[in-house]
Amino acid sequence: MSDSRLRFPAEWEPQSATLIAWPHAGTDWADRLGEVEDTYIALVAAITRFQDVLVCVADDDVEAYARARLASARVDMDRVRFVPAEYDDTWLRDSGPVTLREGGRFRLLDFRFTGWGGKFEASRDDRLVEHLDKVNTFLNSSRQAIDFALEGGAIDTDGAGTLMTTWQCLHERHPEVARDELTRRMAGWLAQDRVLWLDHGYLEGDDTDAHIDTLARFAPDDAIVFQACDDPADSHHAELAAMAGEIAALRTPDGRPYRLFPLPWPKPIVDGGRRLAASYANFLVINGAVLMPAYGDAADAAAADVLARAFPGREIVPVPCRALIWQNGSLHCITMQLPEGLV
Repeated sequence: MSDSRLRFPAEWEPQSATLIAWPHAGTDWADRLGEVEDTYIALVAAITRFQDVLVCVADDDVEAYARARLASARVDMDRVRFVPAEYDDTWLRDSGPVTLREGGRFRLLDFRFTGWGGKFEASRDDRLVEHLDKVNTFLNSSRQAIDFALEGGAIDTDGAGTLMTTWQCLHERHPEVARDELTRRMAGWLAQDRVLWLDHGYLEGDDTDAHIDTLARFAPDDAIVFQACDDPADSHHAELAAMAGEIAALRTPDGRPYRLFPLPWPKPIVDGGRRLAASYANFLVINGAVLMPAYGDAADAAAADVLARAFPGREIVPVPCRALIWQNGSLHCITMQLPEGLV
């Protein structure tokens, strides 16, 4: 593979920073801001042990407040950089840039962000990548605007030309487009040789229409980590068992089955009568570590063991995420990795 080839790096490749947006009273977090801020502080503290964090802040007051909270938590502030930006909410996996490598340069894919198919106001989020590009946040890069709704949480790559996604999400966004055509378009934009589609798998309380990053993720050396459900009485059991069967039937480009790492199933977390979407598959890979969503469940430790086997040589760092799933997402959903050399 020549260095000049356009390529979508895997998340476990070297990174320069993690991009997040600080929650504030003007976001959907307002009602439980204190709890959510604690999660963000734990997240930044964990990331800065290994690499830099780029924090979008809505205004000077938000920046001053975030800076004070992080400093008082003894976060390494030399590894934190703030970028003023307007945003509707903080799900940067879906509104941030999808970054491809092109030799020594980068291509920032700026897909349309529609608030998961028009469920929420998202006009400022949809302009975020353009804004970050205009204020020279990124090095050696060019932005490519693509008039097509696609969220970063809906796709996962092995870095070697294979993309994994779910039919439910892409069909929900683009009901008029056939699967063959969706495959062709995504393979072209994302520089992929092939697209693997999952037809099963969902989480109650998830408003993304089954993003792949809550269900199944690639890991190094032809492995797939996925959320399993071992409770036959649970409403998810049949769908996740069907998804596990689909994943077991997938083959690598040279025809071998993938090495499979099923994640344990946490006990149901219910909030005001509403089941929340707690998934261990929503982990974040950074330099030298995997940050794991922790839910205060007995299965947390078992999930950490699975991730340690799937990502050997990386430290597994739990981050408390019960506050996040109240708004239907978890750890991976609020972050976007920036490849080494981009900032």
